Amino acid sequence: MIRPLIVPFVAVFVATAVSAAHAEPAVDAARAQDLARQHACFGCHAIDKKLVGPAYRDVAARYAGKPGALATLVAHVQNGSSGVWGAVPMPPNRLSAADAQTVVQWILAGSKTN
Repeated sequence: MIRPLIVPFVAVFVATAVSAAHAEPAVDAARAQDLARQHACFGCHAIDKKLVGPAYRDVAARYAGKPGALATLVAHVQNGSSGVWGAVPMPPNRLSAADAQTVVQWILAGSKTN
């Protein structure tokens, strides 16, 4: 009688543990926004509308679920890019790899504000 109740419980427990092990680290939105302000990212980008560059939410949508998206976007932030979103190139930015990763993680997580 108890066995039919335990099997579903164990299955849910294992699935939860596996998904938690693969969860992305928490994004420090306040720090990411501060970094974006300090490095003038908001001069060309906005959260929800295109300025010179794409809206951060459009970036998140384009790269959602793509393997290597974080590394690709960190490289774009640090080295600049051209032709990805049109004719206007993105210049390189002087962010450390760790700071660029913080900002990109925030963008990919939906650019939520505090």
